Amino acid sequence: MRRNLFSRFQHLKENLLNAVNIRLLILSSLFIALGALMIYRVFDLQIVKGENYLNDFRLKTTKTRTLASTRGNIYDRNGNYLAYNELAYNVTIEDVYESGKTKNANLNDTIYRLIQMIEKNGDSVVNDFNIILDNDGNYAFTVEDRQLMRFLADIYGYTTIDEMMEKGYKHATKTAAEVVDDLCKTDRFGIGTYADPDDSKSFVPGMGYTKEEILKLLTIRYALSTNSFQKYIATTVAYNVSEETVAVVMENTGELDGVDVAEDTVRKYVDSVYFSQIIGYTGKVSQEELNVLQEQNSKYDLNDTVGKSGIEYSMEAQLQGTKGSEDVVVDNMGKVIETSNRLEPIAGNDLFLTIDKDLQETIYDILESKLASILLTKIRNIKEYKPGENSSSSDILIPIDDVYFALLNNNIIDMNNFSGKGAGENEKAVYESFLVKKEVVMNTLRQELTETKTPYENLSLEYQVYESFITSMLNSNSVIMESEIDKSDSTYKAWVTDEVISLNEYLNYVISKNWVDVTKLDLGSQYSNSDEIYAQLLEYIFKNIDNNSGFNKKIYKYMIRNNDISGRQICSILLEQKLVEVGEEELERFNSGHLSPYDFMLNRIGNLDITPAQLALDPHSASSVVTDVNTGEVLALVSYPGYDNNRMANGVDADYFSSLLNDLSTPMINYATYQKTAPGSTFKMVTATAGLMEGVINTSSTIVCTGTFDKIDPPPHCWIWPRGSHGALTVSGGIRNSCNSFFYEVGYRLGTLGDRYVPDIGLQKLTQYADLYGLTETSGVEIEESQPQVSDEDAVRSAIGQGTNNYTTVGLARYVTTVANSGTCYNLTLLDKLTDHNKNTLEDYSAEVRNTIDMDASYWDSIHSGMRAVVEAKSYYSGLGVNVAGKTGTAQESKSRPNHALFVCYAPYENPEIAIATRVANGYTSDYAAQIAKDVIQYYYDLVDEEDITGTAEALTGGSINTD
Repeated sequence: MRRNLFSRFQHLKENLLNAVNIRLLILSSLFIALGALMIYRVFDLQIVKGENYLNDFRLKTTKTRTLASTRGNIYDRNGNYLAYNELAYNVTIEDVYESGKTKNANLNDTIYRLIQMIEKNGDSVVNDFNIILDNDGNYAFTVEDRQLMRFLADIYGYTTIDEMMEKGYKHATKTAAEVVDDLCKTDRFGIGTYADPDDSKSFVPGMGYTKEEILKLLTIRYALSTNSFQKYIATTVAYNVSEETVAVVMENTGELDGVDVAEDTVRKYVDSVYFSQIIGYTGKVSQEELNVLQEQNSKYDLNDTVGKSGIEYSMEAQLQGTKGSEDVVVDNMGKVIETSNRLEPIAGNDLFLTIDKDLQETIYDILESKLASILLTKIRNIKEYKPGENSSSSDILIPIDDVYFALLNNNIIDMNNFSGKGAGENEKAVYESFLVKKEVVMNTLRQELTETKTPYENLSLEYQVYESFITSMLNSNSVIMESEIDKSDSTYKAWVTDEVISLNEYLNYVISKNWVDVTKLDLGSQYSNSDEIYAQLLEYIFKNIDNNSGFNKKIYKYMIRNNDISGRQICSILLEQKLVEVGEEELERFNSGHLSPYDFMLNRIGNLDITPAQLALDPHSASSVVTDVNTGEVLALVSYPGYDNNRMANGVDADYFSSLLNDLSTPMINYATYQKTAPGSTFKMVTATAGLMEGVINTSSTIVCTGTFDKIDPPPHCWIWPRGSHGALTVSGGIRNSCNSFFYEVGYRLGTLGDRYVPDIGLQKLTQYADLYGLTETSGVEIEESQPQVSDEDAVRSAIGQGTNNYTTVGLARYVTTVANSGTCYNLTLLDKLTDHNKNTLEDYSAEVRNTIDMDASYWDSIHSGMRAVVEAKSYYSGLGVNVAGKTGTAQESKSRPNHALFVCYAPYENPEIAIATRVANGYTSDYAAQIAKDVIQYYYDLVDEEDITGTAEALTGGSINTD
């Protein structure tokens, strides 16, 4: 096309040379050249004669362009890839649009058409804006606290958060919907249209676009705006697009000003779910991140991709590499005319971790299988669990109805599909039943709020749940202003605590006390009376619960409970939505009624067709950390469940990110480094050390357990009470039997001054020895970690791991590593070595020794022999092939939920090589955690085939009685 255009232009020029009037010749040539430039401005037309360029008429600008470096790779200890870069094509856009009244419209139109082209080919546009659509289709922030304040400050043009709080507090309180509306207005991005084309004041923000389209446009427009001071800097619209998208974009660049396709690299993660909590992911730098990074390296800018979490974040400086640069001459449309002075970028360094890839993946699979096994052990074919008078947390059962509901509650089954065109027979039937039930619920609630006015305590449990949801919604939406409430008010207590008044009475009282933000209601006048305010409050309530997925789920829950929806329908919907695959024989048995829904669901859990993470019932999460006891290196750091960090890097997948935020199993939490619980009886080696070192006991001292410790009031019991007592025990026996009474006495003696018991003294001594095991500080691993908490109350109960003791799994791993090697406390490390891209070693990492515990060998022997006896008492460890020493721990957090299960151990007992700390949150009993550790040891020492300990689940034995 360029050649044809040039030929036509030459032909015109030759004709003009025959003209008599030289002035007409010059003038005509000029007009033709200008016309060609205007029509075909995207082509670099040249007049060869005399090297005269037509683009001499165009505005040229010389800029220095930054060339991004390639990020370094990440490997495991054996050289297996964990993160690498892959060649890709990205669609970009530059702001080459002239300022003026039509700029927004033209730019938005180009971006909108570009988005359609990209998505038509199955690719996705970037959506790393901090606002998404929640499950109810409402705008919602994806960040909170300081990150949210920084985001709002950036949106509204404040340099700092403090400046925003001082000069524009109203901006700090903006809702996500208000931010979207503000950005869509004509003074920002002009996303919308005019209700009356002839009226310049009739612009309606967002009009003509869906909410999804608005967010996509805003994401790109906002990214472009951050580059407004750097014209000709491209903004990425879509990463790693297909060849089809490349072709269609390139074919249409003549109509898409500023759009181009750039060759680049994208970050890829191997077996991402297994390693996401360690590796983290990369993304476009935020302003707050940029401020910090520029203090270390001034070359960072807002277009950079940086580590957002995990190793990608903590090792950013080593992985990033050095940018290159080149001088470019560009025209007024952003097209590069020529380049010069190119300085090649230098690739980032490669990082080797101490992690063993195969071990990490196998432990993850073990955790998933064992969690499913615990669920199978506890699920019963009942509608609800009602604890008995003497029931404990270990007796809690899971009704099958809770399993059915979990599939809806955690969005595994797509409820939106029930009313869709492709809905199956069971989906349609369930939806019709739901509409009938919902109408009844809404009418009953409206009647309650206007006429019946039943006190909360007299409502059925179902309607108590509905009314509690309403008040929670009003509080979270700030319709009821919590900051204004007088929580000592008697009427407030009558509703919240005593539950003796109706919701009608409470809401009317809230209005009378001016605790309601009337600006959120559709009132005709700010001087409306109480009746008018109440009427509009009711309209607000019913409008907001009508299509609220959270409220609808409450209705579905009671439909299942009341048999309006059957278990067979739920199982059939799993099949209709193709969420599970079932063999022909089993499917025939299910369809014919020979296989019950209960057994069908147990089979899905046992085969891991439906995972513990998907159900998000107790237990659904777990963590395990394996260390080398002689080096302090972390061989595996596993958190279940994980997430796909490939969908978080290279432009966040907004739908996926939204699903993670709404996932009740909270997969973005690293349970190994973030979750803190009481350590339970795993803490008893600290107390034993303190008792021995402080001289309040020795290796042969005996303490008599009677089942009750009566030296403090109220007297705490040993776990064995009221079934019996342990009798006289030495320190080894105390550890072996996990005798609470033994360690109560040690804690009491540590706090005894003369003949007085002073709890604070005991706490100080326990803290001193907890510190020697590293339990007062984070473990040293190079990723984000919660600060540990040593108990600051009740020395007696703290001595058995209760009180306010709270530690992470990785913190307990450092502790048991120190026990295993008899006193060397390391700052644990995940880093092995750093190399350049040619694999030349730049730095060898090793775990630093934090401190050593200088303790008599006989004391260590007593602790080790006690731990060995713990494991010897467990039948499933017999004949293992490797001798193991360990300590169980069960930590109660709530009487209404199962206890946390913990186990720390090391192997081999005679010459320790590895240490393991395992926690199953709400895992009932430490016996289950100990069984997980056994499977890890079997795999590590090649004592069993991997498929024998992963892949499927079955009900477990043991664990019904608390033994620690």
